[in-house]
Amino acid sequence: MKVIEKTMNKFTKAEEEEDDGSKIFQSIQVAKVDLSSNVSPLPPSVGDSATPLIEVSAGDELNLTPPLNFAMVDNGIFRSGFPGSANFSFLKTLGLRSIISLCPEAYPENNMQFLKSNGIKLFQFGIKGYKCPPGLEKEVWLHLWNSKHQKEGSYTNANSKTSEPFVNIPDNKIREALKVLLDEKNHPLLIHCNRGKHRTGCLVGCMRKLQKWCLTSIFDEYQRFAAAKARVSDQRFMELFDVTSFKQIPMSFSCSSS
Repeated sequence: MKVIEKTMNKFTKAEEEEDDGSKIFQSIQVAKVDLSSNVSPLPPSVGDSATPLIEVSAGDELNLTPPLNFAMVDNGIFRSGFPGSANFSFLKTLGLRSIISLCPEAYPENNMQFLKSNGIKLFQFGIKGYKCPPGLEKEVWLHLWNSKHQKEGSYTNANSKTSEPFVNIPDNKIREALKVLLDEKNHPLLIHCNRGKHRTGCLVGCMRKLQKWCLTSIFDEYQRFAAAKARVSDQRFMELFDVTSFKQIPMSFSCSSS
């Protein structure tokens, strides 16, 4: 449709009468519409920097499935578990420029093809998980592993009672990932690990420290995703993470200035 004339409402000033009350007259001019042509999309408002929605085909509209634990972190930043082919149509709508993967395994071929066909750059900062060897008590394995491998600035989930692989959080990889995360040229951006809980939660938590969130709020956000599998060691890592070496974060982030 092509709008030929704008709809206008005109209200005349009320005419008061002493005994009969007041009369209000309203004049309405109806728009004329040409149904033979299509409406052109309205241009974005001046100063509107929001990422435009990406059009998807009619078939894809029925299959917009987000990855596990998907959520928006901030302007142009999203988080989730490992995306699969069932999530590709949904990811298209985000208009992603970059993906940060915190998994050490080689990226699946299907995912690489999706990134290539959509012009998405992959940044991989692999953080390994370690499983307890069969027949050995987990607490014993944790003690042996920590005695051999623990270094300053790195922590394991020694207090975790879960059956998942425990993770050594390398300070240097979190710092490198943060540099990519804070660079607006990489936005819109998706952060993911395997389940979108621990490694992703630590990276997001360190970003929150840059945004001057209090620890209570940082831990609350982490626990909403980790739930019963929250790790004291992850929270300890975020608490001790030093952000003083980072420059001021982009103003487009939704943080209070100080």
